[in-house]
Amino acid sequence: MRSETRYVKSGDIHIAYQVMGDGPFDLVLVPGFVSNVEYIWEDPAAARCLERLASFSRLIMFDKRGTGLSDRTSAIFTLEQRMDDVRAVMDAVGSARAALFGISEGGPMSILFATTYPERTTALILYGSYARRSAAPDHPFGLADAQWEILFERMEREWGSPMGIDVWAPGAAADPNFRTWWANWLKHSASPGAAIAIMRMNREIDVRHILPAVHVPSLVIHRTGDRNIRVEQARYLAEHIPGARLVETAGNDHWVFVSGAERMVDEIEEFLTGARRTVSADRVLATLLFVDIVESTQRAVALGDAAWRDLRATYHSRVRREVGRFRGRVVDTAGDGALALFDGPARAIRAADAIRSGLSAEGVTVRAGLHTGECELVGNEVAGIAVHIAARVSASARPEEILVSSTVRDLVAGAGLSFSDRGLHVLKGVPGEWRLLAADV
Repeated sequence: MRSETRYVKSGDIHIAYQVMGDGPFDLVLVPGFVSNVEYIWEDPAAARCLERLASFSRLIMFDKRGTGLSDRTSAIFTLEQRMDDVRAVMDAVGSARAALFGISEGGPMSILFATTYPERTTALILYGSYARRSAAPDHPFGLADAQWEILFERMEREWGSPMGIDVWAPGAAADPNFRTWWANWLKHSASPGAAIAIMRMNREIDVRHILPAVHVPSLVIHRTGDRNIRVEQARYLAEHIPGARLVETAGNDHWVFVSGAERMVDEIEEFLTGARRTVSADRVLATLLFVDIVESTQRAVALGDAAWRDLRATYHSRVRREVGRFRGRVVDTAGDGALALFDGPARAIRAADAIRSGLSAEGVTVRAGLHTGECELVGNEVAGIAVHIAARVSASARPEEILVSSTVRDLVAGAGLSFSDRGLHVLKGVPGEWRLLAADV
């Protein structure tokens, strides 16, 4: 759904923006710390959320001055200038009125815009945001002076690496693909000097005194364990914005587009449209592949926490890469296990072989189980008895073995695959006896 990037001048500065969707109202996404309207689409989770937002609105995205594809500037810009940028983008796309979705640092400017231009603001949504970023005697939720200095030094030293991922997105920090994307996101979004300048401006922001002047419908969303912005900041906003609704969700991530983001989009859709989307279950025939690491508990104890985390990251990266190469989709990763969905059983077997071979070369022993059956697809999740059968088949596999049900064997006739009979098995919780076979690949 990604749109073409266009530009509009705000004063002497060119502002990059995109527009997508054709919903009945406009939604302006006001980015947080740094952004890049094109590179954000390279993260699958972010892309899914943006597409979802654009499914019920006309979504307007932009890079604020000094960041992303907008003009870089050495000057420290003000909230007032950033408001001008939003107005310029809205004028360029013919948006007379819009809801503002302020993420993190984008929140204070959105609050100021809503109070200054209420005639152009239909609603206000604040995620992971705050009224004041620095600590004060009457506002102890922000960063102390010493913490700011540590942050500036770290940015100077580590910018361009996956800096801050342990605070911004700890839930995805072990995923090597996301770590790479995060490091590139920072580099594509701002230079080190620009990033530090933005943070220095954030240090001075305080919009507490204008919160009572917000007179548009307002929604405040925050993860209760957010490691970057404390949940007390959201509670303060909700207490001081008249009529604001506060939604606290589980999790410790600050970056919005990670695990649990679908819940937040649900809340936003219901807030703006009055109705939460009903997700219907689609029934499809699919091949399910379960993979897990053999004797994972013993391996974890022997390696220690840090080395075990590294090994798991290598394992999950290999699984995602090979599943994608054979046109499958990873639908769940939990601990040392992974579940993938394929539209063809032969590709699923070859993906399992590629995973096994690649990990074996790295000293990791896995086992795999496959079954083909009718599944229920509910959003990004998969359910049904076929899932349970595939899990039980996997649990019956020996180390380095790819074990399949007879259903899979029957469906790959003519594909050049051979199998060794492993006899009849009773699968726990599944009626009847099941003939299982080892794929000889």
